[in-house]
Amino acid sequence: MAPIPPGIRFLTSFNRDQWYRAFTFFLTFLLYTSFHLSRKPISIVKSELHKNCSAEYSEGDGSQRPQIQTDCSWKPFDKSNYKQLLGAMDYSFLCAYAVGMYLSGIIGERLPIRLYLTVGMVTSGLFTCLFGLGYIYNIHSLGFYIFIQVANGLVQTTGWPSVVTCIGNWFGKGRRGLIMGVWNSHTSVGNILGSLIAGCYVSSNWGMSFIVPGVIIMVMGVVCFLFLIEHPNDLKSISSQNTSLGNKKLQKSWTGRNGQGDLQYKPNKTQSWDTELLLPQQPRDGVCAERDGVCVPVQQLVVVKSETEPSAISFMGALRIPGVVEFSLCLLFAKLVSYTFLFWLPMYMTKAAHLDAKKAGDLSTLFDVGGIVGGILAGVISDKLGKRASTCAVMLLLAAPTLYGFSMISELGTGPTIVMLLVCGGLVNGPYSLITTAVSADLGTHKSLKGNARALSTVTAIIDGTGSVGAAVGPLLAGLLSAHGWDQVFYMLMTADFFALLMLLRLVMKEMKSRTSRPGVTVE
Repeated sequence: MAPIPPGIRFLTSFNRDQWYRAFTFFLTFLLYTSFHLSRKPISIVKSELHKNCSAEYSEGDGSQRPQIQTDCSWKPFDKSNYKQLLGAMDYSFLCAYAVGMYLSGIIGERLPIRLYLTVGMVTSGLFTCLFGLGYIYNIHSLGFYIFIQVANGLVQTTGWPSVVTCIGNWFGKGRRGLIMGVWNSHTSVGNILGSLIAGCYVSSNWGMSFIVPGVIIMVMGVVCFLFLIEHPNDLKSISSQNTSLGNKKLQKSWTGRNGQGDLQYKPNKTQSWDTELLLPQQPRDGVCAERDGVCVPVQQLVVVKSETEPSAISFMGALRIPGVVEFSLCLLFAKLVSYTFLFWLPMYMTKAAHLDAKKAGDLSTLFDVGGIVGGILAGVISDKLGKRASTCAVMLLLAAPTLYGFSMISELGTGPTIVMLLVCGGLVNGPYSLITTAVSADLGTHKSLKGNARALSTVTAIIDGTGSVGAAVGPLLAGLLSAHGWDQVFYMLMTADFFALLMLLRLVMKEMKSRTSRPGVTVE
């Protein structure tokens, strides 16, 4: 007999539950990647919505010919206040996202996550495609684009609480920082793919920069409907149904004396997996089941049903969980910085480094590459030290001077800019990633909840919803301040980092006083 190949031996070393856990990890990763993939095109297309096409005459005989400025901007973004108009589009999306997020977590706790997420992804894809159709059908109404941004912001709130709840259901606290740090790289991967896809069409047909991502997220919505497993117990219920069918067949083949069965356990009634079967009672005298001529004493099983499922936590109840308010306010300022880069970095690169839209979009992906490394690093460090707040605080402390350095170096050439983009991405997105994933999951399963796991979606929505307020304000302020120079934008970002650090000081001091800590335990 030939030896088993090492690859097959490796694959068979995992049990069924481990395979389903890995499947859920990668599926939710791809699902939320598609969300960010559909958000990114607007930042790439901005430089195409407002630009000046210059027709330069050659010097020919050596004389200098004047440049003729030909306005080729997309109305209504051809006006002098185009930065404010572009900022208003960002604000409309992010403000709707922030408001909708508070409601989304509460609704998500009470609806099947798979269906809730599927509807959100399909409708988000439709609105994203509608934005791109504005180019194809030559629509120049600002109200049209604002409406689409508001509607898209609302339906996209279905994504984050749903996927975090799923991943929190499948993975425990042991190495949650590392696992969710790797998993949360979907944010940066989605931004990178969105930039690359939008960059392929931005100069020729910017409408396709939205249509292609819109189709992708709709397809992933269908995949979600077909394959997403919300909780490990869902698999156990399938096994229970299969066992129930087998017991029915067994019940038909086993009969008591005189042809009357005496089994008291009814397998056709589905029980939850918390149901306990107590020790069997003594059989009644003279009662047995007969099969193949063998008399087997029948024992009655006393079934004790589990208690009713705990109810979903209220909004105020979630706020009273220790640490929720502090981390929510911290994320408000941290997400302000991250989303300002998300929506304005390509535009800044076209102005500061004098690059075209495609090159600026490609270069801006390095910020997200740094974000992947920063998120994983923050998770590993916080797992090792057991100090979530302190890890975030150190990265925020280092981020402020790094932002100032980036504003100084970005005009010196491509090489230094690449290095600073990677470093800034890691320090800015590291705390943002840690708070929205591992910290949210820790707080959603906090010991004060006494085992009620139905708070996870609501807590996640509160934290990310508060952060989304900052995400809405940041790009709007960037649009207003950039009119007075990009230096003002970077001063605003550094100030936001300082306030984010300030929000964590109480938790950091508590962690410093704690001699021994474990992840999720120090937030009290």
